[in-house]
Amino acid sequence: MTLAVGVLIVTALVGWLVNRLRVPELRAFLIGAFVALILVEIGTSFQHARIDGNSMAPLFRNGDHVLINTLAYRFREPRRNDVVALYYPVNPATSFIERVIAEEGDMVRIVDGRVHVNDVPNGDEYVQADFRSHENWGPQVVQEGYYFVMGDHRNSSSDSRHWGFVPKKYIWGRVAATVWHAR
Repeated sequence: MTLAVGVLIVTALVGWLVNRLRVPELRAFLIGAFVALILVEIGTSFQHARIDGNSMAPLFRNGDHVLINTLAYRFREPRRNDVVALYYPVNPATSFIERVIAEEGDMVRIVDGRVHVNDVPNGDEYVQADFRSHENWGPQVVQEGYYFVMGDHRNSSSDSRHWGFVPKKYIWGRVAATVWHAR
C-alpha cells in the first residue's frame, strides 16, 4: 500500500514537471528516466526461483518456476499461510520455499499429522491425505522474532519440525506467482 501511494505521488510530480517544461528533448528525457526507474524498481522487487523437490506439492512440484516478491516483508510481517522464500537455517546459502504455519507467540502442536495453532485446528485442507504425516510434535511456543514453517507435502518436507523455528531475518520474500509448471 505504501509503495503504491509513493509511486502515485512520484507519477503525479513527474507529470506536473513534464507538462511545465517547454523543451521537448528535456521532457522526453525525464519521461524516459522515469520509465527506466520504474522498470529497475520492478526488476529488483522480484526474483525468479526454480523449485527443487516436492516439499510444497501439489502447489509447486520439482522443476516449477516461481516469482518471489522481495519487497513484501519490508511493509508488513509474514502471516499464517503465506508461502515464503527463506534461507535454510542449517545452511543459509540455500533457500527453501515453505508455508508459514505459526507466528511468534503462537503455540504449535501436531497430533496424528493434524496441525493445531493455539489449540485450534489449522484448517490445512490444502494438504492431501496421502501427503499428510501421522506424527505427533510439540506443543511448543514460537519464540519472539521467529516463525514455524512447513511444506505442504508433509511426508516429504524438511521444515521447522526438523530444524526448528525460522528467524524473521531469514525470510526474504513471498512467493507471488508461478511462472511455469514443469509437469
